[in-house]
Order: sequence, then C-alpha cells, then structure tokens
Amino acid sequence: MELDFTDTPFDTKSIKPHEIEEVFEDPFSIRLLPDNDRADGEARFYMIGKTIGSRGLFLAFWSNGKKARVVSARDLVHEEDTYYERKLAEMK
Repeated sequence: MELDFTDTPFDTKSIKPHEIEEVFEDPFSIRLLPDNDRADGEARFYMIGKTIGSRGLFLAFWSNGKKARVVSARDLVHEEDTYYERKLAEMK
C-alpha cells in the first residue's frame, strides 16, 4: 500500500515518515475496525504498532485499498503499549 504524506496534519519532525512506514510493515501491528460514524462519511482506520527501533506509535488513517493517508500519529500511551505487548505475547 502506498502512503501519502502530502499536507500531513501532524509534525513530521517528531515522527518521521519512515517510522510510519515501519509501523505499517510491522507484522505484529494491531489494526482496529474502522470508525464509520463520522459526519463526513469517511472511514478512519486505527493501528498500533512498533518501529524497528521499538518506538510504539498509534496511527489514524484513511485508505481506499491502494493508498493510505495518515491523518494522525502519536506515541503510544502506557496502556496501549501494554495492550500491544500482551497481544504480541499471545501470537508467539
């Protein structure tokens, strides 16, 4: 899937585009169901994953199946990181 980084609404200096790509490529990332109750009708998908350097990120993105546009990215909070680690242990 191609990632679109044009006019990103978040700071690409604190979270680098290659880190977002790494989260999309994380085989253990957790993808959550889309949010369909938005007023604009656009479905948003959510993902929790880690970079190669073990930085945990939470992403909100839109996708049409071929291209994804990340609309929000931030570091994981403690509870999300714990959830990721628990799910990772269940998969192994």
